[in-house]
Amino acid sequence: MQAIIEKAKKLKLLILDIDGVLTDGKLFFDNQGNEYKSFHARDGHGIKLLRQTGVEVAVISGRKSNSVALRMRNLGIEYVYQGQENKQAAFDEIIKKTGILPEQAAHVGDDLLDLPIMIRVGLAIAVNDANFAVKQRAHWCTTLPGGHGAVREVCDFIMQAQGHFDDIVNFYLK
Repeated sequence: MQAIIEKAKKLKLLILDIDGVLTDGKLFFDNQGNEYKSFHARDGHGIKLLRQTGVEVAVISGRKSNSVALRMRNLGIEYVYQGQENKQAAFDEIIKKTGILPEQAAHVGDDLLDLPIMIRVGLAIAVNDANFAVKQRAHWCTTLPGGHGAVREVCDFIMQAQGHFDDIVNFYLK
């Protein structure tokens, strides 16, 4: 576990998948074809806290959804890439735009589409209910499933590794 903590200490960028990571992976459609997704409030708060510590957050999704665009805008996430069947191209663009090295990035994924990025980052993370092949290639797996606070678990872990978590807790205790 110490090796994973050391990787987390170096992170400047957290890249998240959407379906199965920030959501539970279920897709809801109404009779008019409108798509709905459910996001966990604690994941959003964790993202905001992590960004306050200086770690940038980006999302790359294979699907495209208006609800994702809205939620990411609410969270202040600048790097939002949707409809990315080739997630590597989006990853390369984020790395180029931010100037952050791949080894300073973490990626949280749940399915095979995430593997090309996971093998390139410094810290590859799988949610608890990820595909077995993704979990086998991850440096670390969350205890929580996607859409149920797994992203908050990741954010808290990074903030703890980087020494920011106690300061955040103390802020709320004032």
